[in-house]
Amino acid sequence: MDLLNTLVDKGLRRELPTREEALAVLATSDDELLDVVSAAGKVRRQWFGRRVKLNYLVNLKSGLCPEDCSYCSQRLGSTAGILKYTWLKPDEASQAAAAGVAGGAKRVCLVASGRGPTDRDVDRVSKTIEAIKENNEGVEVCACLGLLSAGQADKLRTAGADAYNHNLNTSEATYGEITTTHTYADRVDTVQQAQAAGLSACSGLIAGMGETDEDLVDVVYALRDLDPDSVPVNFLIPFEGTPLAKEWNLTPQRCLRILAMVRFVCPDVEVRIAGGREVHLRTMQPLALHLANSIFLGDYLTSEGQAGKTDLEMIADAGFEVEGTDTVTLPEHRADALAAAGCGSHGEGGGGCGPCGSSESAPASASAPAEISEGEASEARTDLVAVRRRGAGTDLAPNA
Repeated sequence: MDLLNTLVDKGLRRELPTREEALAVLATSDDELLDVVSAAGKVRRQWFGRRVKLNYLVNLKSGLCPEDCSYCSQRLGSTAGILKYTWLKPDEASQAAAAGVAGGAKRVCLVASGRGPTDRDVDRVSKTIEAIKENNEGVEVCACLGLLSAGQADKLRTAGADAYNHNLNTSEATYGEITTTHTYADRVDTVQQAQAAGLSACSGLIAGMGETDEDLVDVVYALRDLDPDSVPVNFLIPFEGTPLAKEWNLTPQRCLRILAMVRFVCPDVEVRIAGGREVHLRTMQPLALHLANSIFLGDYLTSEGQAGKTDLEMIADAGFEVEGTDTVTLPEHRADALAAAGCGSHGEGGGGCGPCGSSESAPASASAPAEISEGEASEARTDLVAVRRRGAGTDLAPNA
């Protein structure tokens, strides 16, 4: 296909595709799917080889969030039967993180429910970061605590945080339909605060909420403009007890097309398969490794993932290798720019995409859902949505 040849050439040069080209990737047929994966795989290998970065989530504080994000099991008014607990102590969080590191994780993502941290919360998380760094040489730590106030990103950086995650989730035009307690602009501001403090920005999206192809392209281009180093792609986990419980709009094939589009628009950025990969990609997960260079190991915030051992076997069987802590994830030009600038602005003709990734999944646009052809809509696989009952906040061993 001329389209794919053009996109590969642009990806190898870090040149931005047109919106029409990005939309065309999403519009390809299932008959063309392997060609799309092969083309995007060439771009992935150019910048990341056959390495897969493993990330591990530690849910520091679960449930009872005052925000009303429609996709989230921890939201205000959620009746999902998830774990609910207040802040883990630094030593408890460090022990949870150690399980992920032992399983091969290079980055630990510390997540807490809520609108945003108080200064006291930042001090608490800072102690946790210090404990993790002291006990796990070479590990990266990413914080995901919600909307930041002035000076908080600097405190996290001083404590040793490497990155900050805050996802845009969906397009600016439809954001108000999934969340009313904060704005899209609030999220952009937090990503920019993290970058200004010298933290590596991690920001991504959620697909499968009924959004249009145009919405998906809009949010990915917005991420590209923010230029984060890491872009997590979440696929909506339709939790019973949330407003989007009935949104089963994804097929494995559509998930692969979305990942390919993200890779073409953000060729040299860490693209992470985040929440919902087991639910929606299912047996097609190994193909997704040809598009993304990063995944979460084991469980997510409030849902269970496949066994950590299975993740490692999948990576090896697909011909990939786990990235070690002694390897720099980002291509040299991005890593050097981050080190020199102390922020996520890498320049050079518009390089990458946005901040580190949420693990629960994306919202749906209520006003203009994508048209799904007969036979394309995914069957509701509620059997694959398992609420997390182990690991942080429990007495059971974590999945790593």
